[in-house]
Amino acid sequence: MINSFWRRSAACLLITASGFGIVSSPARAQTKKQSAISPRLGVLDNIVLEAIHNGQVPGAVLLVWHNGTVVYRKAFGNRALEPRREPMTVDTIFDLASLTKVVATTTAVMQLIQAGEVRPNEPVTKYLPEFGQNGKEDITVRELLTHHSGLPEDLDLGQPWQGRDTAFRTAFAVTPNSPPGSRFLYSDINFITLGALVERVSGTTLDKYCEKNIFVPLGMTHTRFLPPAAWLRKIAPTQYDESNKMLRGVVHDPTARRMGGIAGHAGLFSTADDLSKFAQALINGSPVLSPLMVEKMTTPQQPPTSTVLRGFGWDIDSPFSSNRGDLLPVGSFGHTGFTGTSLWIDPTTKTFIVLLTNGVHPRGKGTAVALRSKVATAVAAALPLTIEEKEEMRWRSITGYNETQTAARKMASRNGAVQTGIDVLESHGFDVLRGESPNVATSDPAAVANPARSKKRIALLTNQTGVDSQGQRTIDVLSKAPGISLDAIVSPEHGVTGALDTTGIGNSLDAATNVPVYSVYGASDAARRPSLDLLRNLDAVVVDIQDAGVRFYTYESTLGYFLEAAAKAGIEVIVLDRPNPITGSFIQGPLTEVGHDSFTNYMPVPVRHGMTMGELAKMFNEERNIHAHLTVVPMDGWIRGDWYDSTGLGWVNPSPNLRSLTGATLYPGVALVEGTNVSVGRGTDTPFELLGAPWINGRELAQYLNARNISGVRFVGTSFTPTASTHENQRCGGVNIVLTERNAFDAPELGIEIASALRKLYPEQFHMERMNQLLVNQSVFDAISQGEDPRRIAEDWRESLEKFAQIRQKYLIYK
Repeated sequence: MINSFWRRSAACLLITASGFGIVSSPARAQTKKQSAISPRLGVLDNIVLEAIHNGQVPGAVLLVWHNGTVVYRKAFGNRALEPRREPMTVDTIFDLASLTKVVATTTAVMQLIQAGEVRPNEPVTKYLPEFGQNGKEDITVRELLTHHSGLPEDLDLGQPWQGRDTAFRTAFAVTPNSPPGSRFLYSDINFITLGALVERVSGTTLDKYCEKNIFVPLGMTHTRFLPPAAWLRKIAPTQYDESNKMLRGVVHDPTARRMGGIAGHAGLFSTADDLSKFAQALINGSPVLSPLMVEKMTTPQQPPTSTVLRGFGWDIDSPFSSNRGDLLPVGSFGHTGFTGTSLWIDPTTKTFIVLLTNGVHPRGKGTAVALRSKVATAVAAALPLTIEEKEEMRWRSITGYNETQTAARKMASRNGAVQTGIDVLESHGFDVLRGESPNVATSDPAAVANPARSKKRIALLTNQTGVDSQGQRTIDVLSKAPGISLDAIVSPEHGVTGALDTTGIGNSLDAATNVPVYSVYGASDAARRPSLDLLRNLDAVVVDIQDAGVRFYTYESTLGYFLEAAAKAGIEVIVLDRPNPITGSFIQGPLTEVGHDSFTNYMPVPVRHGMTMGELAKMFNEERNIHAHLTVVPMDGWIRGDWYDSTGLGWVNPSPNLRSLTGATLYPGVALVEGTNVSVGRGTDTPFELLGAPWINGRELAQYLNARNISGVRFVGTSFTPTASTHENQRCGGVNIVLTERNAFDAPELGIEIASALRKLYPEQFHMERMNQLLVNQSVFDAISQGEDPRRIAEDWRESLEKFAQIRQKYLIYK
């Protein structure tokens, strides 16, 4: 901290204000409303003054708003050092730099989306046809807004050019640095293009559109592009330009300056008070945007595999998030500007921080990066939060946005100690089976009211995965449980031992218990459904089986069939829950089409649904109007972000070819092409980690797929000879798929990438006609067939995933 001498001498640099009226007295003056919070925020004074003392910024205006009140509003230091010193005042007007992107351009685009004139998943060429040059035809509005277009950072300033029309022509002609959607690259060209889009769709210039539709409705009287001469004395100068002239009232950004001061990425001028009005509108309800549009704008909208979190325009968690500090949760959002401006908003605590500096003044050597972080951390620490607000902040900080996959601060793994449903059942003395416990997730009120029977007759749907934490089979545990009669064991696909890969699985007898084993897997639909005659002689069916977390894994349909049969037989279904091995936090892939139910598609859900068997049972029961008597025995200690290796449980192959967590992670993608004429590694030691065919050049395919920059995986050319399934005993060229970052990996999108690559490289040899048997989405299949970019295809299923997520939310058991 600064020494006492500096604190005394710096006091003359401080101007304090209460509310929105400037007060020329020292920092001690406070309103009564501020008095309870202000002592805690007093630490901000020294933080800002220290930054000034260290030459990081010449001065600053800092405004903090919390729960409906401006609790801190002060000016520090000087707004100008050269050519002469001028003291900073709270009404100083600043060059906002890149805050223009969110205050003006993003808001304008969202208004057009709200009006139905623009759709975020549409290609930009729909609105600006000339943009589709040099490989940009598939870039979407969403990718511009989230900085995932692959476009360069800025226009070329190495050559002399001038004017907005020239800038637009240059932007439309640039070539992407990387495939659209493959990586985050902060680019001014994205927002230069969006500014052009606003003008083309609205029929008016960006500055006039924003003034009429944003600034005037919000009462932002000191916000505009091209500030008038009357404002000049209140404007904070920035830096000497190329002609050694101090920029004041002229935009600092050189590209925006060449464009005449009006651009989608920079050029806006404003005050702390006006930005406060804007931020309050986002928190309290905006007259310029609906609540739904504000939510869309400020929640993660980037590709799910991205390693950063970006809303539409707004930053949530990225390398640019320094102004969030160390304590504000990931659910907050904000943006910065190169000149030294920043705005960060936290809806959880109903707080925002406006920090405006001209850190580049006078010669471009200052920076506000460290100051932003220190201010935000100090504000978060000082807030008088309720217990509920602190708990919400804690959970958001720990889990981040689990359901949007990667985030810089997301917990990637942990050492858990999960108890599965059978463990919980044992620890509670089998009370659920004996009807004694009301503390379960049940949809049958009568299950609580009915007294326990002396012997509850049950069937157990299970296989080799049904074991407790001590390694005992659930079959053995329940056969010895008090008050229970295990009358039947039912086995799904692959049989009760999980070792058979055939439809010819017959009934048998369990040698250890002498309980009959009934198979519900065969070549016909009838063979895959439980016998009503069997169920009518029972009181309940218990389900304990490890799922793969993938829609076309048949254990899920078997569960649905048992719910249907149990409802007809009038008996209860009790699901002993187990983890989703590939986490319960990711929702990926296209939904299946309505009316195409099958053994690999019980109901329309995405390829990767992020649900446990217990949660699926609840959803099937309600969404399919089955209304069986259903009870779920939840796990203890499992959280949605857990991969299987975070649970402390031992791995048991759920089926013969899912032999590792890596294979299970790749399975939702690689299996999508299994119905075609390529091998997916069945008959090798690493199924679903290999892909090939006799007609594939492994090095060529690996090179092509690696050039696609597919997040979370790399490809190595190889050859192999499968001993079973497709291309049995034939030498196959192909690729070994190396999983590099599972939290940044979208498996179903990988399946689309593979199919698209094979179609492009081997159009004569690759036969994909049967791919839609597992995909069950004709529009996606047609898009692959027509050669559309896989990332563009994936963008098209985002909206349906969002709708599914709302349905799914009702049935989730775990955080």
